[in-house]
Amino acid sequence: MTEASESEEATAGRGRADRVAVTGTPGTGKSTATALLADEYDVIHLNERIKSDDDLWTERDADRDTLVADLDAVREHLGDWTGVLDSHLAHRFDADRVVVLRCHPEAIESRLVERGESPETAAENAESEALDVILSEAVAEHGAENVYEVDATDRDPEAVADAIRAAVEGEREPSAGTVDFIDYI
Repeated sequence: MTEASESEEATAGRGRADRVAVTGTPGTGKSTATALLADEYDVIHLNERIKSDDDLWTERDADRDTLVADLDAVREHLGDWTGVLDSHLAHRFDADRVVVLRCHPEAIESRLVERGESPETAAENAESEALDVILSEAVAEHGAENVYEVDATDRDPEAVADAIRAAVEGEREPSAGTVDFIDYI
């Protein structure tokens, strides 16, 4: 058997995952891409659920103008969920696979400012992206063998959705550690 066919066989053997977390720094395109998958999978936009249910958060972070999620309450709320879980927190929950969307820090900073975030918050998120914070957390929580990194910087939302779909369906190999934005720092 050739290396290529062994690789294809290993990939094909993974099959479809029941629970896929789609995570990444705010501004990477998670909600936009996962919305395109809603006709195929149950998509849970976790941030919207947290915002709409006072029992899922504990306080408002005044400095960042964000809610602080109660991860235990969210875990209980999700129960034995299936589908695609979309949030910068998604990797903190049980999942079969984790897709980490990545985007160049300069693009993140620009996108966040455009959508009304403060320059300080945008810069903090850009730095977090350059330092691989969410990727590192996802690998620590789920293992590199279950993490799929997707560089969304120059991809349109449909292409990002296709990459997520390939991870869900087991049609691509795990790829943690393939994207590097450290040059931003």
